[in-house]
Amino acid sequence: MTFKNSSFQFQMLDVSLLDPDLKAARQNLNEDAIKGLINSIQKLGMIHPLVVRPGNSPGRYIVIVGERRRQAAIQAGESIVPVIVRDCSPDATLEVQVFENMGLGVRSALEARDMANAIQHIATQFASPEEAAQHFGRPSTWLNQATAAANLSEKVSALLDSGKIASTGAAVQLEKLVKINEAKAESLIDQIEQLPEGEKISKKRVDHAISEETGRGKKKEETVVAAAPQEAAAEHKPASGAETAPMQQEAPLPGSTIQNTAPPAPPRQKVNPGKVRQVAEILGLADDDDEEEILVRLIDEFLAMKRN
Repeated sequence: MTFKNSSFQFQMLDVSLLDPDLKAARQNLNEDAIKGLINSIQKLGMIHPLVVRPGNSPGRYIVIVGERRRQAAIQAGESIVPVIVRDCSPDATLEVQVFENMGLGVRSALEARDMANAIQHIATQFASPEEAAQHFGRPSTWLNQATAAANLSEKVSALLDSGKIASTGAAVQLEKLVKINEAKAESLIDQIEQLPEGEKISKKRVDHAISEETGRGKKKEETVVAAAPQEAAAEHKPASGAETAPMQQEAPLPGSTIQNTAPPAPPRQKVNPGKVRQVAEILGLADDDDEEEILVRLIDEFLAMKRN
């Protein structure tokens, strides 16, 4: 009998009766990685039941799906947990574990605005943003970022709903630009409103507008311009005793930037795009959020787990 056609039974079992599957697909479990899950179980209990099969001795069960939840429940002080008991062969068990962890429609992160609205609604039940963030097991700075998509202006929301802004992440960045330079943001919004049907503005385009205002782009350009003349002089330095005619520096073309002639730095190792998308989905970020923003959120999540 296949797993799909096997009978099942829902029970509330003592967690001490559940044994790990020693041949499970997941052989490495990071203790720090389940701290957020421990916090969730302490607040709400076990949300999803474990899936188990009868063990090798009467009254005992082996975990098919949910080993992280089993360990988190023990550390959270839970004694009774919900389980679904199913007959399942060892070979079928491994296949179920692989499919469950691959996702394949089993789980899907909430859309960024839906998640932000939900978090903001829950946060109103607490006396302060710090208390709300603590409830979720996150640092105090997390709440503003997590609810940013719930506080979009009417204009930006309309553009996002119409599909002229590529993602919620781009809309949040556009709101950030409003706070930095309202006039420039309004000009960009006007341009977006005039986009032809089917065209949309990407988050990278908004990020570029923000970097222009914050001066990050200018600082990089100034560094290149300052370094280039010195490197050019060193490159054209005459040999000892040689006579050379005075050199005239070629004027750059209008709008061009003097290029740095220093040897290029070794290429940075690229992260697998598929892994980046998986992390973005877990964190509730948009597909077009850049690696730097995903890394910032990932660091926040890691620090939050370490503080628990």
